[in-house]
Amino acid sequence: MAFLPVILVFILYFSSIPVAYALFGSSMVYFSFMNVGSPPDLILQKYVTSASSFSLLAIPFFIMAGSIMNYSGISDKLMKFADVLTGHLPGGLGQVNVVLSLLMGGVSGSANADAAMQSKMLVPEMEKRGYSKSFSSAITAASSAVTPVIPPGIDLIIFALIAGVSVGKLFLAAYLPAIFMAIGLMITVHIISKKRDYKPSRERRAGAGEIGKQTIESIWALLFPFGIIGGLRLGIFTASEAGAVAVLYTVIVGIFIYKELKWKHFIPIMKETVYGSSSVVLIVVAASVFGYYMSWERIPQMLTSLLLGITQSKYIMLFLINILLLIMGMFLEGGAAMIIIAPLLVPVVTSLGVDPVHFGIIVILNIMIGGITPPFGSMMFTVCSITGCELVDFFREVIPFIIALLIVLMIITYIPQIAMVLPNLIY
Repeated sequence: MAFLPVILVFILYFSSIPVAYALFGSSMVYFSFMNVGSPPDLILQKYVTSASSFSLLAIPFFIMAGSIMNYSGISDKLMKFADVLTGHLPGGLGQVNVVLSLLMGGVSGSANADAAMQSKMLVPEMEKRGYSKSFSSAITAASSAVTPVIPPGIDLIIFALIAGVSVGKLFLAAYLPAIFMAIGLMITVHIISKKRDYKPSRERRAGAGEIGKQTIESIWALLFPFGIIGGLRLGIFTASEAGAVAVLYTVIVGIFIYKELKWKHFIPIMKETVYGSSSVVLIVVAASVFGYYMSWERIPQMLTSLLLGITQSKYIMLFLINILLLIMGMFLEGGAAMIIIAPLLVPVVTSLGVDPVHFGIIVILNIMIGGITPPFGSMMFTVCSITGCELVDFFREVIPFIIALLIVLMIITYIPQIAMVLPNLIY
């Protein structure tokens, strides 16, 4: 009976009820009918106090900063910078696609935002240059998996709030895994492009002067994530205050430096901020009350004992958890999977000596792979709906990229130093 609300969450979710309402409904069932010792108004008060968390302000601020940058010409400058770096390689626009996602991480922080933008910007151009629609769609979706791993990705902030780990450490831990993901995808693009004779987008490698000139043009966008990390580490501002600083920075750059951000853009920016942040915050608040139920029934401790009864080896445990998360990612939307499962698994891995910061990176990598995997991958649907690619064709083309990301996942899982070297060095 203690696990009944957990089962109810999955039943409601698979009945096409949004995950926030599934969490809310199962929590109310528990506190209304199973645990009658807690007055209902106390539970409603828990929802209100959860929404009043100062840490949650980081989410709307960073969503707004990403939206502002999309209207301020940053995307175009970053694409030109990516083209200067990798356009001369085989499959030039495919390589540009990956590097642009790597650069967009500190800008949009959202896989679906990056997938939508590049579907409109790059896929039509790739088709004009002889790339198949299915290949163009597959690399666009796969490369968008890199975006949320680069700070200040919203998933990083949500995991930090759920698991109670340092946002700054999680930000730092994400850089090298994201670069490994990009390298894995670029190698895959190179191999496929050689076989299919996909041409570079540039006739020759860019010279030092051209790279330097484009770097100067793009420097304000490139400095954005490093300024956020530096401010967090030096204690100049908290994660929530960093979001406010990011908004101020993007407004100044967009209006006074690139001069492409206009006052008329602020209405769609505010709409995107409200739509984006309200859905995320509602899920986080519902998950907070659901976590209250799990603590009351000692669900994490029970699951810890159960899993530790299977194995005491952290390596086997991490392998089993990866399989569990990958399977869940195939059927649950990534953010929903993280919010439901992370509070249950963090006590398990920490009891085996796994750093929760390292585990956070593992969870987010799994979520991103799930986002491009049928049947419910969110980036898969975003890209295919914009490009008009058939899902069957998409899946055939995306398999090599999924394999590349799985190899990176295994490397990050079993060589924790890759993720932890920067947090340990800086902190």
